[in-house]
Amino acid sequence: MTLEEQLEKLAACGIRLNDGVTVDDLLYSFQREAYEENPFDLVLFILGAEVEREPWGRPVCSRVWAFDAECIEETGDYVRIVKRLCEVAGQPDLMTDVSDSVDLDTGEAWLKYTIDGRHRDWPVEVDNDWADMMTLSYVMDDIERDGCRFYSKDNGQGMILYYLDAATADEINKLSNNSLKPVVAG
Repeated sequence: MTLEEQLEKLAACGIRLNDGVTVDDLLYSFQREAYEENPFDLVLFILGAEVEREPWGRPVCSRVWAFDAECIEETGDYVRIVKRLCEVAGQPDLMTDVSDSVDLDTGEAWLKYTIDGRHRDWPVEVDNDWADMMTLSYVMDDIERDGCRFYSKDNGQGMILYYLDAATADEINKLSNNSLKPVVAG
């Protein structure tokens, strides 16, 4: 299956390249054969990445995120993660008053935000520069609504995150040999 055919099938599922991102941008990162030898495997990965050429900082698809769990260095990192999770869910303004504190030296961290009128205050477990996946699963639970939830494609120490309803996840799994799994707490 050609790269373009794979992208068309995913677009039919609501997963599209961002405006201004082209097939040529994808081919800049990997050769066509890499995308086409195992259909959907590499495409589902690259959708969560950023375009690897100028102008920099362009997500390939805002609704997909290649999340590397080894990403915590300082205060503000959890705020960045929460905001990106809301973008993946297509609800960038869902949470307000998002703040965090991270002190790797003392091993103390927390995350706070308001959602649906409720204030959340989570203690965050510090494990060197690894994100606290339990706390992030609580954040994802707060974001999930209207029959949609987070799904992931394994990527070693990270994951490619999608926010989908069950029917769309099933359709993508039919195309990709069941590569998406629901994100569960813990």
